[in-house]
Amino acid sequence: MSSSLVQEIAEQTALFNNLRTQNADANLIEEAKRKLGELKKAQGVLNAKGKDKKTEGEGEKKDRILLKTAKGTRDYGPSEMLCRLHIERIVKEAFTLYGGSCLDTPVFERKDVLAGKYGEDSKLIFDLMDQGGEQLALRYDHTVPLARWLAMIGGGGQGKVWQVGKVYRRDQPVMSKGRMREFMQADFDISGTFDAMIPDAEILSLICTILNNLDIGEYTIKLNHRKILDGIFAVCGVPDDKIRTISSAVDKLDKLPWSEVKKEMTEEKGLNPAVADKIGEYVKHKGGPELLELLSKDATLTGNNSAKEGLEDMGILFGFLKAYQISDKISFDLSLARGLDYYTGLIYEAIVEGSAPPGLKANPQVSTAPASTPPPKKSKPVDEEEIDESQVGVGSIAAGGRYDNLVGMFTAAASGDGKKKIVNTPCVGISIGMDRIFALLSPKWASMGGRSKDTMVYVMAAGDGLLQERMELVRELREHGIKTDFLAKNKPKLPAQFAAGEKDEVPFAVILGSDELKEGLVTVKEQRWELKDGAKVKVESADKGRKVKRSELVSLVKSSDAWTEWR
Repeated sequence: MSSSLVQEIAEQTALFNNLRTQNADANLIEEAKRKLGELKKAQGVLNAKGKDKKTEGEGEKKDRILLKTAKGTRDYGPSEMLCRLHIERIVKEAFTLYGGSCLDTPVFERKDVLAGKYGEDSKLIFDLMDQGGEQLALRYDHTVPLARWLAMIGGGGQGKVWQVGKVYRRDQPVMSKGRMREFMQADFDISGTFDAMIPDAEILSLICTILNNLDIGEYTIKLNHRKILDGIFAVCGVPDDKIRTISSAVDKLDKLPWSEVKKEMTEEKGLNPAVADKIGEYVKHKGGPELLELLSKDATLTGNNSAKEGLEDMGILFGFLKAYQISDKISFDLSLARGLDYYTGLIYEAIVEGSAPPGLKANPQVSTAPASTPPPKKSKPVDEEEIDESQVGVGSIAAGGRYDNLVGMFTAAASGDGKKKIVNTPCVGISIGMDRIFALLSPKWASMGGRSKDTMVYVMAAGDGLLQERMELVRELREHGIKTDFLAKNKPKLPAQFAAGEKDEVPFAVILGSDELKEGLVTVKEQRWELKDGAKVKVESADKGRKVKRSELVSLVKSSDAWTEWR
């Protein structure tokens, strides 16, 4: 391939990203994008021709394999996985603390199960090739598979269920922010008929418990109610057939200024500009009980039955939030819309400072005034488009809401004749973006000197190999729940054993010697590491270790600071 073409592509990519960052004229951005696409197309043609050429007399050669993961996916190394397992352990402990039972559903579903549940995001579903006569797709979330399972078992009655696993979306990935095509979600859902807003408050208490235990930093739980939002749309004059599409536009207010959202409503979705302005007056509001009081005095809004029911629900909820002592974490935000079609009541999402793109606050006050220099409308993402990841936020780290009709929708569809009376199973739940939380916590984990494994003891031998004696002590420590390892050699040299233990930053080196074993003693050397100039180094010490009774070794390890830190 021509090196000049590679250089041209690099220069054009830089130009394209700079134009977008500087909010240049939309026509300039489009022209730069078109030229970049042409250059990449030319590159593809050259690559194809190169594959077809064969060196004379060389004969058939196998194609080279490109060793990389698929777009929007990634590998996680041992140190990263230890951080991810730490996050997963905290989440699962909270799920069981709140009385949840574990569920597992297939990673792919029949396509008709997923179809029509995600509004405009349905285009992000990963379709699979026809397999044995079934049209299949990778699951988009855990909520729809849960509703399908509940419908299959007759509704499931009252219960709390959690599930942790990977889901898939054919979205434009932003890898450094945890926005990928394959990602891990942790869901907790409460199903069945209970008194108003009690399960909803329980879910909000759960997510606050998890985020506090993760030490994620400052966060806010944004709340709204679908019935209030639908009531606002109705009193503002939004036609019924446009409510869901307009809701989807409002949901972008955490990523775009009001001027851009209004433009989408009016120019793309055909909404009357005067109606859009009325919506803008409502969605600029956020607060707490004082906002509820303000809305309750709005005679136009409370004249709508849907809005009135939603406001009553919110009044009940605020009392429960006070009992859970989480009112200070809550923001009643009328700009929150949640674009998925199945939500019927309370909706919410958890955000942090890094949730919003640079230049927008994570929980902004919506301005209905036009922006002085509005950014150009970005075209829909395509595989050829380069994304400047520095201009993208993490997004919400957890989100969910009430969906009272989804299980009944499956039951009705399964019955087919429409004559049987369908009993709905009300549900409310939360989905936690594990990869987004990892993107936020992994730098902190690395700065603390995150290890690749949490082995506590490395058993060594001085002099003769003492292999069986090492095995016996390893077994003994493991039986007491202490993570222990040793070098799988008959007669390893002591420096080689230390090197193996130090590679994994094991806090305790336990050294066996023939004479000490006869006396029932072992030598214990504690080891520490610290960060210096961004690199992990062992803290040098003149301490050669101390002899302790073998019978006291377990209690010594379990009473140490290292045990408390890494257990």
